[in-house]
Amino acid sequence: MGLVLLSTSLSIILLLGIILFVFIKGASTVSLSFLTGVTSVLKGTVGIAGNILNTVLIIVITMIIATPIGIGSAIFLNEYAKKGVFVTVIEYATETLSGIPSIIFGLFGMMFFGNTLGLGYSLLTGGLTLILMVLPLITRNTQEALKSVPDSYRNGAVGLGSGKWHMIRTILIPSAMPGIITGVILAIGRIVGESAALLFTAGSAKGLPKAFSKIFEKIFQSGGTMTIQLYLSATSEGDFDTAFGIAVVLLVLVFVINFVTKWALRRRIN
Repeated sequence: MGLVLLSTSLSIILLLGIILFVFIKGASTVSLSFLTGVTSVLKGTVGIAGNILNTVLIIVITMIIATPIGIGSAIFLNEYAKKGVFVTVIEYATETLSGIPSIIFGLFGMMFFGNTLGLGYSLLTGGLTLILMVLPLITRNTQEALKSVPDSYRNGAVGLGSGKWHMIRTILIPSAMPGIITGVILAIGRIVGESAALLFTAGSAKGLPKAFSKIFEKIFQSGGTMTIQLYLSATSEGDFDTAFGIAVVLLVLVFVINFVTKWALRRRIN
């Protein structure tokens, strides 16, 4: 028990130490102009508004496609497909894909989506590449969440005359929702923290569209996320103040996502 408490204490101290260090180094950089402006050498301004927009667009592009496909695949594998070699192979494939380094996905996305399909360096290319990365995560989490639902729920619904799809829609999915949401949040976290794959596919442009109506066109243009800009600021540009400022924004974003998720789950349960 002493070793367990010591391990827990060290983990908490390490986490708090990293958070405090990042906030101490970067909190002074974060301001309204930093969040809403764009970096310009001529004007002498530093801002990450373009990177924030790129991050949001990448998340939307990826999740709006990956979420229904991942959840639908899990429902098919767990509720419709017969247990056998087919399901075993697919499960093994998803587990293998989850362990592939992200830079390999980046190379594939650059060659297939960027060169073969002619999308070039764009947010769309980055989003399509990230779909391949997060699909196994969403699928496996949803599948495990469905497996955790007791079979008595299924038998009871069928015994009352419910059809298979009606039972899945009204009984299984609501019961497995906490696990499904956890998988979605983990996928969003991977998207927010990804850099290697996006360097090869989405590029690093940090400008804002000239008009609100041009946001859709931004999807087909190069765009660097906050993580990409953090990497570039800390390496090629040598601007550690901006890098730590972006790190603070990323930490706050992660905290907000986790808080909103837990609040939504508690409200649903209550």
